[in-house]
Amino acid sequence: MEQERGVPRAQKKNYQKQLDAVIGQLQHARTQEQDAAPTPRKKPSLLLHACCAPCSSYVIEYLAEHFAITILYYNPNIYPPEEYARRLVELERFLPRFAPAVEGGVRLVSAPYNPQEFYDAVGTAESPERAADPEKGERCRRCYEFRLRRAYQYAAENGFQWFTTTLSISPFKDAEKINDIGAALTTIAPGAPRFLPSDFKKNGGFQRSLALSREYGLYRQQYCGCVYSKEGAERGRSAES
Repeated sequence: MEQERGVPRAQKKNYQKQLDAVIGQLQHARTQEQDAAPTPRKKPSLLLHACCAPCSSYVIEYLAEHFAITILYYNPNIYPPEEYARRLVELERFLPRFAPAVEGGVRLVSAPYNPQEFYDAVGTAESPERAADPEKGERCRRCYEFRLRRAYQYAAENGFQWFTTTLSISPFKDAEKINDIGAALTTIAPGAPRFLPSDFKKNGGFQRSLALSREYGLYRQQYCGCVYSKEGAERGRSAES
């Protein structure tokens, strides 16, 4: 909506700039400590929620130099179970072949697959109309939230300093909603893991993930993950044919 004449529009938050600022601060602190002590400072620990290998590729390449990364594969939204397993296997297959992951000592953990957690979170049983929500709508916001909440809980229980998600690399995901949810989780308790702001699609991040997918022959899914996005993608392909 246009603002009244003479009143500037509210500027959109630049999450890429925020991420670069965090990395700059960490690098500065690390340099200072290395100058003061002979032993190098350990990289801060980061729990990275990931949905698949293609989305993880560029994010790992970008962050592994600055963080000790553990990937959490928690995606009960993915349908059907065979698709969930295929994406997990592809991630397991990719990491040992990807130099930044190997050199950075990236680890992978996966949470149990319980699709009912997704349906409970998005509330399509109580509100059937939500099944027809467009991408980036309320159903998607709820899906971001319950997965990020699980990532936060895992990070807090296991002593991680930071947590974030690969979700913002997709042009079909709402980076503002993702970052708002992560920032809100950070305020739950003193000393809790901090959310690492991001919009990984920026600065050519999404395009780089496509290039890495081609280079490593990664399986790239044709829909976001849930049954609703699958049905929407199939309807779109039918309309084009």
